[in-house]
Amino acid sequence: MTNENHDWYTKMVRKLRINGKSSRTQQAYTRAVRQLTAHCRKNPEAISEQELEDYFLFRRNESQWAPKTLNLSYCAVRFYYLHVCHREWKLLSILKAQKEERLPHIPSGETIHHIFSCVTTFHNFVFFATVYSCGLRLQEALHIQPADIDGQRMILHVHRGKGSKDRYVPIPSETLVLLRRYWKTHRNRQLIFPALGRGHTTGATATTPMNRASVQGALARAVKKAGISHHISIHTLRHSYATHLLEQGVNIRTIQRYMGHSSLETTMRYLHLTRKGQEDAFGIINTWMSGFSHDRA
Repeated sequence: MTNENHDWYTKMVRKLRINGKSSRTQQAYTRAVRQLTAHCRKNPEAISEQELEDYFLFRRNESQWAPKTLNLSYCAVRFYYLHVCHREWKLLSILKAQKEERLPHIPSGETIHHIFSCVTTFHNFVFFATVYSCGLRLQEALHIQPADIDGQRMILHVHRGKGSKDRYVPIPSETLVLLRRYWKTHRNRQLIFPALGRGHTTGATATTPMNRASVQGALARAVKKAGISHHISIHTLRHSYATHLLEQGVNIRTIQRYMGHSSLETTMRYLHLTRKGQEDAFGIINTWMSGFSHDRA
C-alpha cells in the first residue's frame, strides 16, 4: 500500500471508529473502497462522480454482483465520500440495490437435534446448542464471557450485538448446565469458548475465541453426516430459533426483543410459518429447548 493510498485508508478508519462501526464493518467498508481504487487505478479522492457511476454500472452489469454485495459496496463508498471527502454528489443519494426476498430454509426441531447428534466434539456441540437455544449470531456466541451468564435469573447478557446493541435472552436450564460443564474443562476467566489450540491445551490462557471457520466447518461436517441436503449454517440456527418459538406460540414482540431486531418488520418475516401468539415465553423456551444433555466430559 503506497503512502498516498495509506492516507485515505487511515482517514476512513478514523471516521469509521468515531462513528462507532465495529471492526468487521471497518474491514468490509475499507475492502469495498479498495476494490474501487483497484478498478479505477487511482486514489479514491481523485475519482470523479462519473467514474464512480461507471464503476457501479460495471459491477452491476458486467460483474453481476448480488444485491447484497452491491449494497455493502454502496454503503461503504457513500460513507467514504460523504464523511471523509465531504462530497455531496447526487449519485450518493440514489445508490441502492433491490433486496433479495429469499427466505432461508428452516429445519424442524427434530432435524436440528439430529444434526447435533452428529457433532463429534464437546466444545462444538455446546457452541451449537447455545447458538440455537439462545438465538445468537455467530460473533455474539464466540465472545460470550462467564460474567455474561446470570445463573440465578437464567438469562444471558448479549454484548457485541449488531449495531453495538446489548440485549438479554433467556438461557434454557439444559443449556446452562452444558455451558457450566464445558467451562470447567478449561476455566478461562475471559471466554466461554476460547481458542483451544493444537491438542486443546491453550483453552485456559487463550485471549481469543474459537476460530469462525473452525465452527462453521464443524457444523458443515455434522450436516453432511446427518444426511441433510439443504444448506444449513450457523445463522440458520438463529433463524430456526425465531421460527420455532413462533410455532410454539411465543409473542412476536418478545421474539423481536430476544433477537435484537430494531424493526418489527425484520422479525415478521418468520410469520409465514405461524400465527400463534402467547406470553409465557420463558416456560415455552425452557421446555422446547430441552434435549441438550451430552455424555462427553
